[in-house]
Amino acid sequence: MTPAQHWRDHLRESLLSARKSRDTAGVTAIRSALSAIDNAETPQADQTDTRIGGAIAGAVSGVGSTEVARRTLSDGEIRGLIQAEVDERLTAADQYIANGHRERAADLQAQAAILTQVLGQTPEVV
Repeated sequence: MTPAQHWRDHLRESLLSARKSRDTAGVTAIRSALSAIDNAETPQADQTDTRIGGAIAGAVSGVGSTEVARRTLSDGEIRGLIQAEVDERLTAADQYIANGHRERAADLQAQAAILTQVLGQTPEVV
């Protein structure tokens, strides 16, 4: 099992628990973490094979010819992504507080706390 799959499984379990308990902050935070992992695994545009040939220059043909393997992320990279999600929320919360929007800041702080808890609960995958 890859680290990404391990994290997805753990996050999906957490998401299910959050949904059952109607924890909107938890659902939002965990969905965001899952999306961050998916986005980070997306191959870069320069990794596609665009050989010249066929009827259209740069076109490729054949079954699966446009498929590119997803990037493989390490446990440390995934932890870094989730920590970045935490940091973004805390920074935004500080800005909301500075502008007098304490309720929105509290929601972001709750999301950051949930993601921090997820980081602490998940053992490192080798």
